[in-house]
Amino acid sequence: MEHLRKWYCLRTQTKRERLAADHLREIEGVEVFCPMLRYRKATRRGKVWWQEALFPGYVLAQFHREDVERAVSFCHGVRGFVKFGGVVPEVPDSFIDAMRRSWQEHAVDEVLIVRPQFETGDEVELATGPLQGMKGVIIEVLPGAERVKVLLEFLGQTHAVDVDIFTLLLPRRPLPES
Repeated sequence: MEHLRKWYCLRTQTKRERLAADHLREIEGVEVFCPMLRYRKATRRGKVWWQEALFPGYVLAQFHREDVERAVSFCHGVRGFVKFGGVVPEVPDSFIDAMRRSWQEHAVDEVLIVRPQFETGDEVELATGPLQGMKGVIIEVLPGAERVKVLLEFLGQTHAVDVDIFTLLLPRRPLPES
């Protein structure tokens, strides 16, 4: 019966991907892939850890549709199958296999911790604070403190300023080739 199991994309309730995945795993014959991202974010309360789904509003699940479609459809946190017209498409095994391989290299328990990437020489912009909107260049990465020294030009001179990395708009980097 294993060969009859197919992967499907399921819609979840808003911000309930992990809840839906946990409940789906309780159904016999259902396998779930719900990759999550974990990252630090600056808020009014200070820096806090956030966790959210890689695919917000969706989870991927493998099962034999004829056997458990009703249980899956009415599972806590699930809103239904992704459909195009009246057709429920299958997700190719090759897509899931590639995602899992990539994810397993970098994640623990389907959770990938994302950290800001920056280097000396990166051009950055201050996103918050009294110097908001100013652009500068990172001249030193201060170890272990989530701070960098940025060279800014203001009042007709250049100044080295220590800033929290969470106040910066960091440069985008291309993804590494596999």
